[in-house]
Amino acid sequence: MQTLIIPNLNQKVASASGIPAILQAAGVPYNHITHVNWPEGYPYKPKVEFAAAHTGDALLLHYRVEEQSVRAVAKQDHEHIWEDSCVEFFVMPVETDGLYYNIECNCTGKLIVAVGEGRDGRKPAPAEVMRKIDRWSSLGTEPFDTREEPTKWEVALRLPLKTFFQHKIGSLEGLSAKGNVYKCGDNLPVPHFISWNPIHTATPDFHRPEFFGQILFV
Repeated sequence: MQTLIIPNLNQKVASASGIPAILQAAGVPYNHITHVNWPEGYPYKPKVEFAAAHTGDALLLHYRVEEQSVRAVAKQDHEHIWEDSCVEFFVMPVETDGLYYNIECNCTGKLIVAVGEGRDGRKPAPAEVMRKIDRWSSLGTEPFDTREEPTKWEVALRLPLKTFFQHKIGSLEGLSAKGNVYKCGDNLPVPHFISWNPIHTATPDFHRPEFFGQILFV
């Protein structure tokens, strides 16, 4: 399993729109999402990379995607984000309690954030938590149906500590967590399910914490 080192930028970042340039200026490395876990049924692998950093009081994520078609049907948060062109960050901030957050974002910045111990019975983040998550998308924020054309797109997220609403985290500094990062698109012309760390199951399933890698906030 790979380990993700998330550096502290030691600066305040107020807006998601500035995250790509800030990460680049700080030399934060990009990680590739390359594991095609179910090649018989879902062999397609779009080009996907992500970078992560933190500011003590917020997690910063930036994704860069190149794929052969793109979709953004979801009109608001907590709709079927995974059916669109979607990137996902799953993180278990406290390894001893088994609770992990799924942070799923489509290509126009619509989000799902929920917490639980497995796929079933997950608790969605309340509206006041969702409002505090700043998002930026290179494709804008308006929904659209499938565009069957090669597309490059990016999204950036600023996730304050309150995103992890089921825990009391005073700072991300020094936190030892576990997680995985994904790209999917269930209702795209060519569905796909790829991951940063490999998943060893018979069928696509991202809700498998036993395959999470280590995440260290330094």
